[in-house]
Amino acid sequence: MAKKKVLYHHDNAPSHTFLKAMVKLDQLRFKLVAHPPYSPDLAPSDYYLFSNLKRWLQGRRFTSNEEVIAETEAYFEGLDVPYYRKGIEMLENRYTKCIALEGQLC
Repeated sequence: MAKKKVLYHHDNAPSHTFLKAMVKLDQLRFKLVAHPPYSPDLAPSDYYLFSNLKRWLQGRRFTSNEEVIAETEAYFEGLDVPYYRKGIEMLENRYTKCIALEGQLC
């Protein structure tokens, strides 16, 4: 990995911008990719991952938090690698579009 350029994209949550985390990323020579303060268009969880989960859970009734957790875990365990890969590839396309539009209506 020392010879490869690693681009690292994360949001600006306090745990991600914590000094120790930033120092470690610098030590690993990761190049940080800028992220707007809040952009649902660039968060895979907002436009891909959770929207599909919401559809999967739609219409179901749960009687406890444990049932919700079990169903959610079963959903994610049932997904294969290509599903996650598609979400990351979609993020790349969205990010490129956002850059081209200079952040306007990404």
